[in-house]
Amino acid sequence: SCTVKTCWMRLPSFRSVGDALKDRFDGASRVTVSNTDLETPAQRNDAAPHRVPRRDRYRFQLRPHNPDHKSPGVKDLVYLESSPGFCEKNPRLGIPGTHGRTCNDTSIGVDGCDLMCCGRGYKTETMFVVERCN
Repeated sequence: SCTVKTCWMRLPSFRSVGDALKDRFDGASRVTVSNTDLETPAQRNDAAPHRVPRRDRYRFQLRPHNPDHKSPGVKDLVYLESSPGFCEKNPRLGIPGTHGRTCNDTSIGVDGCDLMCCGRGYKTETMFVVERCN
């Protein structure tokens, strides 16, 4: 008798991919772009074709916005500009703001009052609702 061994590649679970992306998102760093002074292929005098390595193709370097931070690695997420504030209304950017919204004072997530109220404070309200069942 013979046994056949089959190997194949498969993707990790959706949850593990999401967790990895969230970790990278939380560790993203702000960068500035600086041009490098590398020579362009047109400036070369030899007749041999010049192939630009993929990492040097666009001829710029990402440097940390804060000089005390380390330079980003190949797998790090980076951003050029900070996100606009979501606390105050900004019709030009389509941001409705968070004034007057209901929040959950026991939540530490995005629906929590600490995050949603942006340090403005909030008032709690207790309501008793009686409903008929069946």
